[in-house]
Amino acid sequence: MSRNDNVMRSRRAFLEDAGIAIRRGLPLEQEASGALVTREQAQAIVEKAVSLSGADEIQVSIDTAYNGNVRFAANQVSTSGATADATLAVQSSFGPKHAVVTTNDLSEESIARAVRQSEVMARLAPDDPEAMPGLGPQQYQQVNAFFESTAQLTPGDRARGALSALELARSAGDLQCAGYLVTGMSANAVGNNKGLFGYHRSTSANYTLTVRTADGTGSGWAGGDNRDWTRLDPRAVAERATEKARTSRNPQAIEPGRYTVILEPQAVADLVQLVAFYADARSADEGRSPFVKEGGGNRIGERIVDERVSLISDPTDPMLLSQPYDFEGMPLGRQVWIRDGVLEQLVYSRFWANRQGKQPTGNPTSLRMNGGTATVDELVRGTERGVLVTRLWYLREVDPRTLLYTGLTRDGTFLVEGGRITRPLRNFRFNESPLFMLNNIEEMGRAERVAGTEAGGDVVMPSLRVRDFTFTSLSEAV
Repeated sequence: MSRNDNVMRSRRAFLEDAGIAIRRGLPLEQEASGALVTREQAQAIVEKAVSLSGADEIQVSIDTAYNGNVRFAANQVSTSGATADATLAVQSSFGPKHAVVTTNDLSEESIARAVRQSEVMARLAPDDPEAMPGLGPQQYQQVNAFFESTAQLTPGDRARGALSALELARSAGDLQCAGYLVTGMSANAVGNNKGLFGYHRSTSANYTLTVRTADGTGSGWAGGDNRDWTRLDPRAVAERATEKARTSRNPQAIEPGRYTVILEPQAVADLVQLVAFYADARSADEGRSPFVKEGGGNRIGERIVDERVSLISDPTDPMLLSQPYDFEGMPLGRQVWIRDGVLEQLVYSRFWANRQGKQPTGNPTSLRMNGGTATVDELVRGTERGVLVTRLWYLREVDPRTLLYTGLTRDGTFLVEGGRITRPLRNFRFNESPLFMLNNIEEMGRAERVAGTEAGGDVVMPSLRVRDFTFTSLSEAV
């Protein structure tokens, strides 16, 4: 019997002990709904762990997920599969000492073992000077992020989604496509011995596609992401990537330098998401951040970017629908980080907020930047001369004080002249800061949920036309 079979059997055993009926003798695909713990099952697991605990404090986190996927390359399907998994994390604390044990076995025996082991390890751990007491009961917003349209998908549905790209590439004769379409559902719970309990379930559908020309000179990329399968259009993704591949073959070089650039939402997200990564209040207060104020302190209350820019996190936003609490169980509501160009707040951990006399913010996993109404095509038509960028790749830090990063354009870079695309361009290496970029906005396009940022998460970004974007050298990559 395989390890996965053992994991599934132990999960079934616990659920049956809890009075949950499991359908036997069905293919794993048909048992997908049983792969997620329900609220009641999660509460039972937390209560069991708490009842076995001898620690001062115990916190339990549960993650269960079921994902189905289809992968294809060289114009043919290469794999189709599904995974079901669970993770139980038990943290025991004795004063400032704490330790975590994780397992993917949800049986009663495994829960007891995790509790015992975490207590043994916690007693041996050094004191944590930044340890915070567990939270008591919290109120969480209801976020309806679970869609039956996604949960009920079959391998055949996913294959049909991929087929649109395969058909376009095969019919062209000189194109090769490769892509990954994954859909899934997950359930998360967190609880402790102080009455805290949170539960959230969601679905997801993500599709990324690259199309290359047979001669290796052209490449196009497109992606789509949504919690609701009915709002993800695989055909439209395939058409975008295919068209970019066709029109990007035989790219020509132009001199690096500062250009007006039209950045598609994916490229904007790759850079702007960095602002959220660096928005830690402690780093700013200690002088290790782009948000350090000259003379000490942070720049909260100062205008740092164009007044049209606002950055928010909001689990209930229909385009985000993210988890309404963080890993500690802190409630996450609507939070504005930048409002009309002004830095409104930074991320305060519970420890740093307590030390500074502030309110903790929790650690959001979503980010949205509102935009305008223009399409990418309309931004192109309004550009006398510039460069259209599909997406960015291999971003690396250059200067944390200014948020300066370097990276490459990829999979569709084009010269725009007189309001139209005139020729494909060889890719560039760039050196740019999202803070500089967001101060050089000429026009904002329509916001959309993006599919492939390097860091992941729930992200909604607009397309942008910005001036003085710095390309430092040419790249041989397509």
